[in-house]
Amino acid sequence: MTLSANVLDSIGGTPLVQLRKVVSSDSARVVVKLEGGNPTGNMKDRMAKFAIEAAERDGRLKPGGTVVEYTGGSTGASLALVCAAKGYGCKIVTSDAFSEEKTKTAQAFGAEVTLIASEGGKITEQLIRKMMDSARQISQQPGHWWFDQLNNKDAAPGYSGMGEEIWRQANGKVDAFVQSVGSAHSLNGVARVLRERNPALQVVAVEPAESAVLSGKSKGSHKIEGIGIGFVPPQWRPEDVSEVQSATIVEAMQMCRRLAREEGIFGGTSSGLNVIAALRVAERLGSDATVATIMIDSGLRYLSTEVYRTGG
Repeated sequence: MTLSANVLDSIGGTPLVQLRKVVSSDSARVVVKLEGGNPTGNMKDRMAKFAIEAAERDGRLKPGGTVVEYTGGSTGASLALVCAAKGYGCKIVTSDAFSEEKTKTAQAFGAEVTLIASEGGKITEQLIRKMMDSARQISQQPGHWWFDQLNNKDAAPGYSGMGEEIWRQANGKVDAFVQSVGSAHSLNGVARVLRERNPALQVVAVEPAESAVLSGKSKGSHKIEGIGIGFVPPQWRPEDVSEVQSATIVEAMQMCRRLAREEGIFGGTSSGLNVIAALRVAERLGSDATVATIMIDSGLRYLSTEVYRTGG
C-alpha cells in the first residue's frame, strides 16, 4: 500500500475474496469484490468520483457549484464524499424507504437532504419517479448541476477500474460475472472490461423477484435497496446480458446472514442477491470455472434494517 494524496485517491483497490463455506464442493470458484473497502463503504464512490471529474472537465460543474441527485442512499453518500473533498455543495433527494445509515452518512459529509415519504418503507416506481422530479426541480436553481445518475453517460466508465481489478486479482480467469441492476452502470462498466479479456464471458443480471421487470414480469414493491427501480433503466442493454435471474427479499436477507456467520463477509441485501445468483451459476458451470460478483457495500449500512435487526 502507498500513501494517498487525498481521500479520493484511496477509492478502489478493494480485495477480491473466494467464498468457501456457502459454495458446494463441485461448483465453480466464486469470488466476491469487497467494495465496502471504499471510503464510504460502497462501490459507488468509484462512479461518483469519475463522473464528477468528467463534469468538471467539460464545464457542466463549475467551481463553487452544487451537485443535486435523487438516490436510494449509496450514490448520495458517495456524491457527498466527493463534493466535500472537492469543495462543492451537495443536495440529496432520498426516502425513508432506504436505510437511515445512508442518509446520515450523506449528512455527515455536509449534504442537504430532502426526504420523500414512502408507502410503508416499500421501494416502488412511483417513489423513484417522485424523487427524480424533486431533484429535477431543485437542480433548476442557479449554480446547481443535476447528476441524474440513470442518464449519466459518465457513470458506467467509472466502474472500469473495478473490472480491471477483478481480472487481475482472479489471475486472468473469469468465466461469468453476476451483478444486480439498479441503473445498470456497474453491470455495464465491469462487464465491458471483463468481456474484452474473455469474449466468452457470461453476464448475469439480477433483480428482485417482487419486481422482475427486466424479466418481463410485472413491477411491484420490494425492500432490496439500490436496485429494482420498477422500470427498465435507460442504460439497460439486454443484448449484452446472457440471462436475468431473481430472488426474493427473504432469500436475500437469509444469504446476508449466512455470509456474515459462515464466511465473515458483511453486506447488504443486494449483495446477498448477487451471491444467490452467483452460486446458481457456479453450480451450472462446474469446478473448472470462475464466477465473479460484487459485495456492493458494507453491512454497517444496514444495521437498522430488518436484515440484521431480526434473527434468522
